[in-house]
Amino acid sequence: MKPILLGVCAAFFFAFTFILNRSMELLGGNWLWSASLRYFFMVPLLVIMVVARKKMRTMFAVMKEQPLQWLWWSFIGFGLFYAPLCFAAAYSPGWLTAGTWQITIISGSLLVPFFYETIQTKNGAIKVRGKIPYKGLVMSLMILLGIVLMQVERATSLSVSDMLLGFMPVLLASFAYPLGNRKMMEVCDGRLDAYERVLGMTIASLPLWIVLSVYAWMTDGLPSSNQLTQSFLVALCSGVIATVLFFKATDLVRGDMSKLGAVEATQSIAVLFTLAGEVLFLSMSLPSVISWVGIAFVIIGMILHSYVSRSPQSFSLQNKNKSIIKKA
Repeated sequence: MKPILLGVCAAFFFAFTFILNRSMELLGGNWLWSASLRYFFMVPLLVIMVVARKKMRTMFAVMKEQPLQWLWWSFIGFGLFYAPLCFAAAYSPGWLTAGTWQITIISGSLLVPFFYETIQTKNGAIKVRGKIPYKGLVMSLMILLGIVLMQVERATSLSVSDMLLGFMPVLLASFAYPLGNRKMMEVCDGRLDAYERVLGMTIASLPLWIVLSVYAWMTDGLPSSNQLTQSFLVALCSGVIATVLFFKATDLVRGDMSKLGAVEATQSIAVLFTLAGEVLFLSMSLPSVISWVGIAFVIIGMILHSYVSRSPQSFSLQNKNKSIIKKA
């Protein structure tokens, strides 16, 4: 239950991304600055935390072992995750971006066969290629159905081009984030905690943010003071607090793809927090009856997904499959 609670808390702080990015876009901020500034602000914040824990030397030692892996998977997990989200905010309201982002629930489940699970046997631990958790996937589809219901009425008011420009980048981000996160967990192999891993990935992704910020400066000038302030809030709430909470939750279930899928599914709650935030701070109208039905589907789907992932029956079935694979 602890990983699930951490995931929900991460979703609350992650909602600041969609609300503040949309706010910056409405005020004329360049999405390139919105993307870059978040990670520039994250570096000193995370350095303070890691230095206070006396873990900087350990983090750099692990990074030096496989520098290309750090650069590549940080580019995937942070670069191809956040830059597309900021781009989508320029064409879609925050609620639609947050709703589309929940495709990551399905994306995370579909990525399972690309990873190995650690299995404990009588002869010791072995690694077996993961299988798509179909029970959890059904619950994920229920969550996704709820999100579709929440968006259906408002989506009809957008043009086709805005829908595509708001959808395709987020679809890319939905695969990039869990892929980069899981690959970096494999690279770190439990030697770094969430704070150190987030700082390491942030540092490794800096080349991308420097290139994007230079391009933004050459084409649009320096960011406004308002964009600087809101980007700092995004960095603190979403970049540091939410990311660390989420990474800590995934670390707790590292090696169990079924539980990992349940933790990743908690991010669906972010759309509810985003909806509430836009109503309170951006004067968005209250949800319709259909939208509230969608919210109910999301909550029920979350509960069922968590239950299925912890079901003793599902674990016994997994052990049976693992025994068969071992004999083969």
